[in-house]
Amino acid sequence: MFWNGVRVAAVTATLLAGSALAAAAQEKLTVGANIGNVPWEFQDDSGNFVGFEIDLVAAVAERLGAEVETVNIPFNGLFSAVQSGRIDIATSSITITDERLQSVSFAQPYYDSDQSLTALATGPKSLAEMKGKVVGVDTGSTGDMWATEHQGQYEFAEIRRYEGLAPAMLDLTAGRIDGYISDIPALQYYVKDKPELAVVERIPTGEKYSMMFAKDAELATQVNAVLDDLKTEGVLAQLHEKWFGVAPDASSSTVTVLPMPSLD
Repeated sequence: MFWNGVRVAAVTATLLAGSALAAAAQEKLTVGANIGNVPWEFQDDSGNFVGFEIDLVAAVAERLGAEVETVNIPFNGLFSAVQSGRIDIATSSITITDERLQSVSFAQPYYDSDQSLTALATGPKSLAEMKGKVVGVDTGSTGDMWATEHQGQYEFAEIRRYEGLAPAMLDLTAGRIDGYISDIPALQYYVKDKPELAVVERIPTGEKYSMMFAKDAELATQVNAVLDDLKTEGVLAQLHEKWFGVAPDASSSTVTVLPMPSLD
């Protein structure tokens, strides 16, 4: 059997957490990620790729008997990369949406989130104060979608699009934009040691993150089964505590075994 042109060999079913998991080993999983997306995937002081999803992919790959090669791809490029077979898996706090499910597949979600508005501590204190001001977003993200849909309501003067958090934060700090709309966990993590910045408003959207695959890829089903076990065994809960400093909510998708998302 083949995944995206990479030959894989069948391996025997492995008993994990009292249940049989049919796994398949492949030499390498190529994973696309928007590096700089703290705390999901970013570089430490030594240049190593680290983060919640870096650790999670490593745990999944270990169960599948595979090695991981991580490729740095701007967020908006992840969709074409996974669809074309350039990568096997895409991560970067990717929200599951019905629109995306039309052209790609997702494993079950593992994190619940919302959007947020981040600004200078001396700047706007809410979305209502963004009238006539410039807001930044990540190109193609759910923050981009939300800002575009609500531009008329909040009367943003301009929506400026970026390829990742780092350049947006540079412009925000320099005053070239007035606010930045993006996933709240990433921004809460980013600003915690930056008193000049503040997450000023949570924007409820009910988003859930997962790994993304080519449409109907067999790998998606296999990874979904691994996530069943990582949740049941408490591995995901441990990763949540490692990267966010607190245990996940007992009812969250981080610990609750869920079905694969579908349009049915």
